[in-house]
Amino acid sequence: MTPVELSRAVLHAVRCAVDDGELRVTVPERVVVSEPGPGGCGDFATTVALQLARPAGQPPRRVAEILRGRLAGAEGVRDVVVTGAGFLNISLEDQVDPVAGLVREIREKGARYGHGDALAGQVVALRVPYEVRAEVVADAVVRLVAAQGGRATVEHGEPANLRPVPAPEDPAPLGADAAQWALLHPAPHDRPRITADHLVQREGNPLFRVRYAHARVRSVSRNAGRLGFAAEPGPSGDTKTALFTPLADHPRILAGAAIHRAPDRLARHLVTVADAVLPLLPSVLPVGEEKPSAAHRARLALAEAAGTVLAGGLSLLGIDAPEHL
Repeated sequence: MTPVELSRAVLHAVRCAVDDGELRVTVPERVVVSEPGPGGCGDFATTVALQLARPAGQPPRRVAEILRGRLAGAEGVRDVVVTGAGFLNISLEDQVDPVAGLVREIREKGARYGHGDALAGQVVALRVPYEVRAEVVADAVVRLVAAQGGRATVEHGEPANLRPVPAPEDPAPLGADAAQWALLHPAPHDRPRITADHLVQREGNPLFRVRYAHARVRSVSRNAGRLGFAAEPGPSGDTKTALFTPLADHPRILAGAAIHRAPDRLARHLVTVADAVLPLLPSVLPVGEEKPSAAHRARLALAEAAGTVLAGGLSLLGIDAPEHL
């Protein structure tokens, strides 16, 4: 069971509770599952009971108990425990490896991993001023909306409904990719920096870290091929890797970026993915006389999954994902 599948199972439990009259709430569009926090247990946790408690007019733990009983019988779920104020902690069947399941899902969907139907059938009308940053943000929003099953139209004039703080100067001298990043990475209410910092190939440059992480993943894949082994999802030696959560969060981030017309959310998320995958890369290839093992193949698959997310996210932002850097 992948995080997306588990999220759907939790959402189904909420729907059933509403249909049977145990909860009187509007069923949310999606439910977020993540690794348990301090005091939690199991493979995943969700705060959905806390989110529904106020509109349901019931204590969070009562809502959690209602959902626990329905979720405990879901296929692939071994146990559900309520902790704290009303956190649902979910343990999967022993044979289920959540990291391997997530990696398989990303490998299957490729660059379309995270695309969904949050805006299916909807037309999002954007009206922007004649200004370079507004144009670039609108262009990215068009792609994000399409990735969620909707369609966005762009018109110019007033009153504008998409008006990020304008660029202080022409970003064109930065080059296409750095200019895109300079205009998209800051939140809409923040003034973008049009400086040469976006061109510096150092850790302090978020764009460099994202593109470097992708290029390093591709390099590791090529080197693995020369050593005669390929990626294969499976136990990597640490199922609680720091990379798991940002990869599992990717569909939620994409949906939120589209719904709220906020490509900056995706840009910052890609930085998180890049920072999580870089520490993994030194352990992907065998060292010295070490032979490639199942763990190496699993780590390679996990790294390649991160590379897929980085490449897909950069494409939605209109930025190239280099094979070499």
